[in-house]
Amino acid sequence: MPPFDLTSRSALEEHYGKPRDIVQKKTLKRLDRHCRNFIAASPFLVIGSSQASGPADVSPRGEAPGFVAVLDDCRLLIPDRPGNRKLDTFSNILENPHVALIFFIPGMNETLRVNGRARLTTDQELLAPLSAQGKAPLAGIIVEVEEAFLHCAKALMRSHLWDPGRHIERRTFPTLGTMIADQVEGIDAEDADKGIDLSYKEKLY
Repeated sequence: MPPFDLTSRSALEEHYGKPRDIVQKKTLKRLDRHCRNFIAASPFLVIGSSQASGPADVSPRGEAPGFVAVLDDCRLLIPDRPGNRKLDTFSNILENPHVALIFFIPGMNETLRVNGRARLTTDQELLAPLSAQGKAPLAGIIVEVEEAFLHCAKALMRSHLWDPGRHIERRTFPTLGTMIADQVEGIDAEDADKGIDLSYKEKLY
Protein backbone atom coordinates (compact mmCIF):
# COMPACT_ATOMS: atom_id res chain seq x y z
CA MET A 1 0.00 0.00 0.00
CA PRO A 2 1.50 3.39 -1.00
CA PRO A 3 2.47 5.32 2.15
CA PHE A 4 0.31 8.37 1.40
CA ASP A 5 -2.96 6.55 0.62
CA LEU A 6 -5.91 7.18 2.94
CA THR A 7 -7.35 3.77 3.74
CA SER A 8 -9.64 4.14 6.75
CA ARG A 9 -12.30 6.43 8.20
CA SER A 10 -10.03 7.25 11.13
CA ALA A 11 -7.26 8.25 8.70
CA LEU A 12 -9.70 10.51 6.84
CA GLU A 13 -10.81 12.22 10.04
CA GLU A 14 -7.23 12.69 11.18
CA HIS A 15 -6.33 14.22 7.81
CA TYR A 16 -9.39 16.45 7.40
CA GLY A 17 -10.89 16.82 10.85
CA LYS A 18 -14.52 16.09 11.73
CA PRO A 19 -17.46 17.91 10.09
CA ARG A 20 -19.17 20.78 11.84
CA ASP A 21 -22.25 20.08 13.92
CA ILE A 22 -24.61 21.59 11.33
CA VAL A 23 -23.22 19.27 8.64
CA GLN A 24 -23.77 16.22 10.80
CA LYS A 25 -27.34 17.20 11.69
CA LYS A 26 -28.69 18.55 8.38
CA THR A 27 -29.55 15.17 6.79
CA LEU A 28 -33.31 14.56 6.69
CA LYS A 29 -35.14 11.25 6.44
CA ARG A 30 -37.94 12.72 4.31
CA LEU A 31 -38.61 15.62 1.97
CA ASP A 32 -39.55 18.85 3.73
CA ARG A 33 -40.97 21.93 2.01
CA HIS A 34 -37.54 23.21 1.00
CA CYS A 35 -36.66 19.91 -0.66
CA ARG A 36 -40.04 19.85 -2.41
CA ASN A 37 -39.61 23.42 -3.66
CA PHE A 38 -36.10 22.64 -4.88
CA ILE A 39 -37.29 19.60 -6.84
CA ALA A 40 -40.20 21.57 -8.31
CA ALA A 41 -37.77 24.20 -9.65
CA SER A 42 -35.12 21.76 -10.89
CA PRO A 43 -34.84 20.94 -14.61
CA PHE A 44 -31.82 18.66 -14.22
CA LEU A 45 -30.48 15.87 -12.03
CA VAL A 46 -27.78 13.23 -12.08
CA ILE A 47 -28.51 9.72 -10.80
CA GLY A 48 -25.83 7.37 -9.55
CA SER A 49 -26.35 3.62 -9.44
CA SER A 50 -24.23 0.48 -9.35
CA GLN A 51 -24.27 -3.18 -10.20
CA ALA A 52 -24.49 -5.74 -7.41
CA SER A 53 -20.86 -6.64 -8.07
CA GLY A 54 -19.71 -3.05 -7.65
CA PRO A 55 -19.20 -1.25 -11.02
CA ALA A 56 -20.90 2.16 -10.84
CA ASP A 57 -22.62 4.48 -13.30
CA VAL A 58 -23.95 8.03 -13.37
CA SER A 59 -26.60 9.26 -15.77
CA PRO A 60 -28.14 12.70 -16.43
CA ARG A 61 -31.88 13.33 -16.52
CA GLY A 62 -33.46 16.61 -17.51
CA GLU A 63 -36.37 18.51 -19.01
CA ALA A 64 -38.79 21.22 -17.86
CA PRO A 65 -38.53 22.33 -14.21
CA GLY A 66 -40.54 20.06 -11.96
CA PHE A 67 -40.30 17.05 -14.28
CA VAL A 68 -39.69 14.85 -11.22
CA ALA A 69 -42.89 14.19 -9.29
CA VAL A 70 -42.95 14.19 -5.50
CA LEU A 71 -45.48 11.48 -4.71
CA ASP A 72 -45.30 12.10 -0.97
CA ASP A 73 -42.74 13.04 1.68
CA CYS A 74 -40.81 9.82 1.12
CA ARG A 75 -41.21 9.03 -2.59
CA LEU A 76 -40.07 10.55 -5.88
CA LEU A 77 -40.97 9.51 -9.41
CA ILE A 78 -38.49 10.16 -12.21
CA PRO A 79 -39.99 9.73 -15.71
CA ASP A 80 -37.89 7.95 -18.32
CA ARG A 81 -37.65 9.50 -21.77
CA PRO A 82 -36.20 7.98 -24.99
CA GLY A 83 -32.46 7.40 -24.76
CA ASN A 84 -29.80 5.11 -26.17
CA ARG A 85 -31.51 1.91 -24.95
CA LYS A 86 -28.43 0.75 -23.07
CA LEU A 87 -30.59 0.94 -19.92
CA ASP A 88 -27.56 1.07 -17.63
CA THR A 89 -29.41 2.72 -14.74
CA PHE A 90 -32.43 0.43 -15.05
CA SER A 91 -30.23 -2.67 -15.19
CA ASN A 92 -28.30 -1.54 -12.14
CA ILE A 93 -31.49 -0.90 -10.15
CA LEU A 94 -32.66 -4.45 -10.89
CA GLU A 95 -29.43 -5.73 -9.32
CA ASN A 96 -28.93 -3.12 -6.61
CA PRO A 97 -31.72 -0.72 -5.60
CA HIS A 98 -29.48 1.86 -3.91
CA VAL A 99 -29.29 5.15 -5.84
CA ALA A 100 -28.01 8.67 -5.26
CA LEU A 101 -29.45 11.81 -6.85
CA ILE A 102 -28.21 15.37 -7.10
CA PHE A 103 -30.60 18.10 -8.29
CA PHE A 104 -29.48 21.36 -9.92
CA ILE A 105 -31.24 24.67 -10.52
CA PRO A 106 -29.57 26.90 -13.15
CA GLY A 107 -28.29 30.07 -11.55
CA MET A 108 -28.32 28.60 -8.06
CA ASN A 109 -25.04 27.30 -6.65
CA GLU A 110 -26.54 25.17 -3.89
CA THR A 111 -27.72 21.67 -4.83
CA LEU A 112 -30.04 19.04 -3.32
CA ARG A 113 -28.86 15.50 -2.70
CA VAL A 114 -31.21 12.56 -2.21
CA ASN A 115 -30.19 8.98 -1.43
CA GLY A 116 -32.55 6.06 -1.35
CA ARG A 117 -33.81 2.79 -2.76
CA ALA A 118 -35.26 2.63 -6.26
CA ARG A 119 -37.64 0.43 -8.18
CA LEU A 120 -38.97 0.53 -11.74
CA THR A 121 -42.62 1.05 -12.60
CA THR A 122 -44.86 0.99 -15.68
CA ASP A 123 -47.96 2.06 -13.72
CA GLN A 124 -49.82 4.33 -16.13
CA GLU A 125 -51.82 5.97 -13.35
CA LEU A 126 -48.53 7.31 -11.99
CA LEU A 127 -46.85 7.93 -15.35
CA ALA A 128 -49.66 9.55 -17.36
CA PRO A 129 -49.54 12.84 -15.39
CA LEU A 130 -45.87 13.11 -16.38
CA SER A 131 -46.63 13.07 -20.11
CA ALA A 132 -44.66 15.48 -22.28
CA GLN A 133 -45.58 16.53 -25.81
CA GLY A 134 -48.50 14.13 -25.63
CA LYS A 135 -46.36 11.10 -24.79
CA ALA A 136 -46.39 9.29 -21.46
CA PRO A 137 -43.11 7.82 -20.21
CA LEU A 138 -42.66 4.13 -21.01
CA ALA A 139 -41.44 3.61 -17.46
CA GLY A 140 -40.31 5.51 -14.39
CA ILE A 141 -38.04 5.24 -11.38
CA ILE A 142 -39.67 5.43 -7.96
CA VAL A 143 -37.15 6.42 -5.29
CA GLU A 144 -37.92 5.71 -1.64
CA VAL A 145 -36.11 8.53 0.17
CA GLU A 146 -33.68 7.51 2.90
CA GLU A 147 -31.61 10.72 3.07
CA ALA A 148 -32.13 14.24 1.76
CA PHE A 149 -29.92 17.24 2.35
CA LEU A 150 -28.95 20.55 0.83
CA HIS A 151 -25.37 20.80 -0.37
CA CYS A 152 -23.33 23.98 -0.07
CA ALA A 153 -22.31 26.11 -3.05
CA LYS A 154 -18.52 25.72 -2.99
CA ALA A 155 -18.14 23.32 -5.93
CA LEU A 156 -20.31 25.37 -8.28
CA MET A 157 -18.73 28.61 -7.09
CA ARG A 158 -15.26 27.25 -7.82
CA SER A 159 -16.33 25.95 -11.23
CA HIS A 160 -18.29 29.12 -12.22
CA LEU A 161 -20.73 26.67 -13.81
CA TRP A 162 -23.49 29.19 -14.50
CA ASP A 163 -21.24 32.07 -15.60
CA PRO A 164 -21.84 32.63 -19.36
CA GLY A 165 -18.46 34.30 -19.58
CA ARG A 166 -16.82 30.97 -18.71
CA HIS A 167 -18.77 28.92 -21.28
CA ILE A 168 -16.79 27.58 -24.22
CA GLU A 169 -17.62 28.28 -27.85
CA ARG A 170 -19.14 24.94 -28.83
CA ARG A 171 -17.55 25.07 -32.28
CA THR A 172 -14.10 24.98 -30.70
CA PHE A 173 -14.78 21.36 -29.65
CA PRO A 174 -15.32 18.45 -32.06
CA THR A 175 -18.87 17.29 -32.76
CA LEU A 176 -20.13 14.25 -30.90
CA GLY A 177 -20.16 12.26 -34.13
CA THR A 178 -16.54 13.19 -34.82
CA MET A 179 -15.41 12.14 -31.35
CA ILE A 180 -17.27 8.81 -31.54
CA ALA A 181 -15.85 8.15 -35.01
CA ASP A 182 -12.36 8.70 -33.61
CA GLN A 183 -13.09 6.27 -30.79
CA VAL A 184 -14.91 3.51 -32.69
CA GLU A 185 -13.53 1.90 -35.82
CA GLY A 186 -15.91 1.80 -38.77
CA ILE A 187 -18.06 4.77 -37.70
CA ASP A 188 -18.42 7.61 -40.21
CA ALA A 189 -18.39 10.99 -38.48
CA GLU A 190 -20.77 12.70 -40.90
CA ASP A 191 -23.29 9.85 -40.77
CA ALA A 192 -23.04 9.75 -36.99
CA ASP A 193 -23.70 13.49 -36.69
CA LYS A 194 -26.71 13.23 -39.00
CA GLY A 195 -28.16 10.43 -36.88
CA ILE A 196 -27.52 12.36 -33.67
CA ASP A 197 -29.08 15.55 -35.06
CA LEU A 198 -32.16 13.59 -36.20
CA SER A 199 -32.46 12.01 -32.76
CA TYR A 200 -32.31 15.43 -31.13
CA LYS A 201 -35.02 16.77 -33.43
CA GLU A 202 -37.43 13.84 -33.46
CA LYS A 203 -36.77 11.61 -30.44
CA LEU A 204 -36.54 13.79 -27.36
CA TYR A 205 -39.93 12.42 -26.22
